[in-house]
Amino acid sequence: MYKYVLKRLILLIPVLLGVSLLVFAIMYLTPGDPAQLILGENAPKAAVEALREKMGLNDSFFIQYFRFIKNAIMGDFGRSYTTGREVFKEIFSRFPNTLVLAVLGVLISIIIGIPIGIISATKQYSFLDSFSMVFALLGVSMPVFWLGLMLILTFSVKLRLLPSGGFDGLSSIILPAITLGVGSAAIITRMTRSSMLEVIRQDYIRTARAKGVAEKVVIYKHALKNALIPIITVVGLQFGNLLGGAVLTESVYSWPGVGRLMVEAIRQKDTPTVLAAVIFLATAFSVVNLFVDLLYAFADPRIKSQYK
Repeated sequence: MYKYVLKRLILLIPVLLGVSLLVFAIMYLTPGDPAQLILGENAPKAAVEALREKMGLNDSFFIQYFRFIKNAIMGDFGRSYTTGREVFKEIFSRFPNTLVLAVLGVLISIIIGIPIGIISATKQYSFLDSFSMVFALLGVSMPVFWLGLMLILTFSVKLRLLPSGGFDGLSSIILPAITLGVGSAAIITRMTRSSMLEVIRQDYIRTARAKGVAEKVVIYKHALKNALIPIITVVGLQFGNLLGGAVLTESVYSWPGVGRLMVEAIRQKDTPTVLAAVIFLATAFSVVNLFVDLLYAFADPRIKSQYK
């Protein structure tokens, strides 16, 4: 298993290089002058040109990119064009907020999605099954920003029960976590239902029922255990997506996370911050996927033999 983990970590290097090259190219081709943004619109052209030369913005694309890679290998991802702080310090100061939001979002999605998926599979074609599929369809179809705005309008503006944004105690995380969790819960519901339907039709499930095993034991001990692999996969992917894809939610709720930091950096063409944030989130997503693959061995011991 150690060799498998090492192999996956080595394969992460070309992935990060490809991601960094793509993002750097997009930021390079995006209209706007960071030096002009830093000094202001009324700054003299001579001052802007001097700052561009100092920042190395007059160099060619490849020189700027390889300089970034060289510094990144040394652990220096540069400083923000707007704040002047080291970008990784800026990211690490905000990442706990994004992590808490993602963890609560995925917990909500698991608490909602897995039970509904199990009930839907065991009560196929019933009213509960139809209701759960409608819920899943609505959850997948609803844009995150629309759901966030509706929750703010209901619970903040009309009922005045919860804050509409910002970070001010535990109450301020409830609406963002629900916004993230509902969409993921719909996906987990569909996957749980599909996986459970496939398992409960197997011969060993019929054999267990024929032996008189209690239905709860059949469902939760035999069927669910063997249906976990696809469920673990989708939960892991959703958690990775929440870590890197909570941009809209953080923007709607003014949540001080990495996603909002990245949006602000893109607006100001703060290339070092955008690059560092994307590389950091891509690494986090890859590590989550690796952790999910390792969880397979605990869900199904037969998979251990494949980690070579």
